[in-house]
Amino acid sequence: MTILGVGQMGLVCSMILADPERQQSPRPGGALGLTAVPPARPKVTLCGHSTEEVGMLAQARKSDRLPQLVLPEPVRVSLKMKDAVAEADLIISAVPVQYSRSVWESIRGYVPARAAVVSVAKGIENGTLLRPTQVIAETLKDDPDRAARPMCVLSGPTIASELARCLPATMVAASDDAHMRKWVQELFTTRWMRIYTSPDLLGVELAGAMKNVIAIAAGILDGLQAGTNAKSALLARGLAEIARLGVAMGASSDTFFGIAGAGDLATSCFAPEGRNRSCGEALGKGRRIEDYLAQTRSVVEGVATTRSVMDLARKYRVDMPITAAVHAVLFENMDPIAAIGQLMTREPKAERVW
Repeated sequence: MTILGVGQMGLVCSMILADPERQQSPRPGGALGLTAVPPARPKVTLCGHSTEEVGMLAQARKSDRLPQLVLPEPVRVSLKMKDAVAEADLIISAVPVQYSRSVWESIRGYVPARAAVVSVAKGIENGTLLRPTQVIAETLKDDPDRAARPMCVLSGPTIASELARCLPATMVAASDDAHMRKWVQELFTTRWMRIYTSPDLLGVELAGAMKNVIAIAAGILDGLQAGTNAKSALLARGLAEIARLGVAMGASSDTFFGIAGAGDLATSCFAPEGRNRSCGEALGKGRRIEDYLAQTRSVVEGVATTRSVMDLARKYRVDMPITAAVHAVLFENMDPIAAIGQLMTREPKAERVW
């Protein structure tokens, strides 16, 4: 198994997959025609692109991105991404969405036809408006005459610092292929991590991307000290926006009111460690977005994704006033207080979700 990306989720995935006490599962059979059984302690390779960061991680077994986590002994850390994917039966993509295409293009010729892919990234690519699994599939350009490569997205309310401490958590494994989502469910299930399955890959990916935009808005309210009433209202109306666009694009409405939707949204909006919420809080306190992004080491996925969501809203003719307000603050130099005023003075109407 190969994990692409040494950020927080890449580190967490390596910890889970290399845990000798986790549940074991054979590869999915049936339609995929895969029957091999993984070893009791599978080989896990964690790949990054920075020589300095990978070297320090390999030596110290720790990263300042997630100090609470110590890499399990079986995890191998490598710069040789092409070699690692060439021998993998499962590839976990933990690369930020806006960088995913370039990474997958660099390894395209080395990815085995048999290798399944799991994405843990949350975002929508600018320009193409593709979701993470779509970017990967397009980049790999698999033979259309062969069965589709097994793809899955693993998403949910998961603050990495809590996962590193093995605090109770849940996620959703979503795939069009029932065998694939069942396999991923069993691979990632631990004593403290419960994995649910869903056939709605589209909805789970959209929910994971769009909640980051609403989390920025929640952070802006925190920065302005707007209060709990305002934040709770934001979550409710933000979820309505997410669900409206998702359903317009063909996703199941149930997805947005489950773990990958409402659950992930609440965590992202309230958790102090949330990168998108923290970015919004800085904006609410008067920071400029350019200055904030320049000083943070982490990728704030919601910033770029806001552009994509606005493009999707226009394409599918879905009204998304909160997202539009976030876009105005990020890219149109609108003052956060003015953005809130604009939302509060919209024409009165009946509450609706759809």
